[in-house]
Amino acid sequence: MSDNNLYNGSCEVVNALNLLSGRWKLPILWKLSYGNIRYNELKRQVHGITNIMLTRSLQELEAHGLVSRIQYSEIPPHVEYCLTKSGQKLVPALHELKKWGEEQAILERQLHSTSNNKE
Repeated sequence: MSDNNLYNGSCEVVNALNLLSGRWKLPILWKLSYGNIRYNELKRQVHGITNIMLTRSLQELEAHGLVSRIQYSEIPPHVEYCLTKSGQKLVPALHELKKWGEEQAILERQLHSTSNNKE
């Protein structure tokens, strides 16, 4: 990294986080890490997401090559989404992020209970 400005496109970590930014992309990727899933099932599993945000997030993830849309022409027709090979490379990082989040939650509870005991 020759330039100290992390936001000029020269930092791979910032670039990766920009691809994954937004409220819904990580939860969508997490759900897809367990396998192919239909649109409506994905909507049910990602609590609070609207149709517009799910569609937009899936389109953005697809445009970045992380998610693939599979359309079935059988009766009734349906669509499934899955991680691409590039998206599957994120799964170990997602598991590490989950592990870190669990550890942070424990620390937060400990800090909260310690501060309550001091009062």
